[in-house]
Amino acid sequence: MGRHSSEPMGIARLALLLVGAGVVVTLLVIGGVALVGSDATAPPEREPASAPATDTTAEAAEPAATAQAPTVRIECLAETCPLVTVRVPGGDVLQYREMGRGEEASYFEPELDVVLSDAGTVRVTENGELREQGKPGAREAFTVRGPKKPATPAESDSDSG
Repeated sequence: MGRHSSEPMGIARLALLLVGAGVVVTLLVIGGVALVGSDATAPPEREPASAPATDTTAEAAEPAATAQAPTVRIECLAETCPLVTVRVPGGDVLQYREMGRGEEASYFEPELDVVLSDAGTVRVTENGELREQGKPGAREAFTVRGPKKPATPAESDSDSG
């Protein structure tokens, strides 16, 4: 008699287990389809406004000479480069940390404030041009502005009037 009364419970548990497994599989399939679909339609991050929204593989194949130089590029020359700070004036702090030998950081914002705790330990390039090396142990703070972009025809008309 005890065996008869437990059989319906076993079948109910099995049915519940199968339904639960079906739900999990369904959610995984839906999530996978959504993930694959979103990658194909997601726009590339931080694409310059002037770049065409066409084939990005052609951009990667172009020589580096045609690529835009970063507003500021910092390379650590010493074993450890003490605190290097890069921030957008009045905005986000992009870097606030030490750097290790050979480490590089490049930023493309229109204007940046840079503070070097030891200017003699880093090599700084501004808009593709090497900045004069700082003195060992000297603190330097400066602002770098990106290159002026060529005016579009609409902008040049409004500038001439």
